[in-house]
Formats: sequence, C-alpha cells, structure tokens
Amino acid sequence: MSGTLYIVGTPIGNLGDITERQLEVLSSVSFIAAEDTRVTRKLLAHFDIHTPLVSYHEHSPEAVIQQILGRIRSGETCAVVTDAGMPCISDPGAILVQNCIAENIPMQVIPGPSAVISALAVSGQDTTRFCFEGFLSVTKKQRFTHLESLKSETRTMVFYEAPHKLLNTLKDMLEYFGDRSVSICRELTKIHEEVTKTTLSEAVRFYEANPPRGEFVLVIAGKQNAESDEKPSLEAVLAIAKERIADGERAADVCKQLAAETGYPKRVLYQAVIQ
Repeated sequence: MSGTLYIVGTPIGNLGDITERQLEVLSSVSFIAAEDTRVTRKLLAHFDIHTPLVSYHEHSPEAVIQQILGRIRSGETCAVVTDAGMPCISDPGAILVQNCIAENIPMQVIPGPSAVISALAVSGQDTTRFCFEGFLSVTKKQRFTHLESLKSETRTMVFYEAPHKLLNTLKDMLEYFGDRSVSICRELTKIHEEVTKTTLSEAVRFYEANPPRGEFVLVIAGKQNAESDEKPSLEAVLAIAKERIADGERAADVCKQLAAETGYPKRVLYQAVIQ
C-alpha cells in the first residue's frame, strides 16, 4: 500500500511561526526530503525532532527522485520541505508533486508561511491581482527577455532577489519598467525586518550608497493606464502637490507618494514645489 507525500511549509525566519501540525508531521513521517539538510537539521534540532533526512534539491538527479518515490510507493511517508517557506513554489518540490499525481500517490499539504504572500500583505501595493516572477536569470539574454515580457503587465509583480544582485536588478527594472512604485521587503519575520515603499530610481540611489544586506522580496506596481502610455503633465502633478501641501501635508511625503503614483522622480517634484 502506498504511503503519502506531505508538502510541509516551514518558517521563513522566525521559528515561532511553526505550527503544531507541521511539528506533528515532521516528527511522524518516515523521512524528510530537504533542500539543504544542514538548514533543516538545525530546524529539527531546535524542536528536538530526529526524523531521518535525505537531500533533494534542484540539482538532484532523476535517480534520487525515483528513490524517494520508490520509498513512498512501498508504504513510507515523506515530508518535502524547502529551506524556508512553502515547498514547490519556485522550488523542485513541484517535481515530486507532479510525479505523485501521475502515479496516484496520496498527498497532503501542511501550509505555512510564504515570503510571497507576506511581502504582498505588508507592501502597500495593490494586492487585488498579482503575479509571482521568482528570481530573474543571471544570464543576461534570459533576464532581459523576462523583463521585456513584463513591460505591459498590469498586475502587481513579486520577485525574489539576493543582496549581491539587488542593485543591478533594480537598475534593469528601472530601464525596462520606468520609474515604478516598488516595495522593498527585507528579512521578513526576522529581527531586522524592514519594508520600504519607494520608487525604482530612489531605490537605485539608496543602494548605490548603502550596500544591501539580507534576503529581499520586491513588490512592484504593474503598468498603469494600460490603454494609454500618457501620464499626467508635470504641471498637473505639481498643482495637486501644492494643494495637498497647502492643506498641511509635508512636502517630502506628498512628493514621495506622487512620484510613486505618476513616475516623475521625487527630487524633480520636490525641487519644483519648494521653488
């Protein structure tokens, strides 16, 4: 009789986010298929769990996949986990799921935190419709093709990015998307969690002067006015800014928000307003 594959979410930073159900499954399955056994071993040790681990990641050969499936077919239970968050989302766990569906192997999902959803929730961007784009390729041709395909995307877009590639990614996005609103979510659920809603141009200037640290999720506004490339005139935007400032709002705050909404650089709006 076949066993079961459990898709188990794990904390994205704060271990306090783990659930009783996750702990119960991780403790009771026959073995755990882990993206990085060193990372998962630390998680298990923290909760005094001693379930055997096998390594399963994006570079695992087909033989490893078949070994895992063979053990499940023979009646063992397996939990697949990623280093942080939900497995199978931009993750090789999806291959195991696809194989289990093809072979009618039972599965259960044990949900947990997701960096994508967490970033969206705290971003301040439009969350009505969104698309997850994962990591951009390090290969320039694939990277630029990916960005080009998204120039007219009207949904909010979510990307993952590593600190050493962040600045170049922001520059490329500024070139392809224009000066869009972006929420930069850093170290979600960790001690140094930080969320900054700004524009791509402002973000480029900031990280040129401040080397980025930590893991990042970028939440970027989709293209506005999809039926027209026209944006309000500078004069019209300045008139709105002056009216709001006259009502008591801070000039810097008004200019920052209007820059994110219209695409005009914040410094241009601010200089025009104070003059």
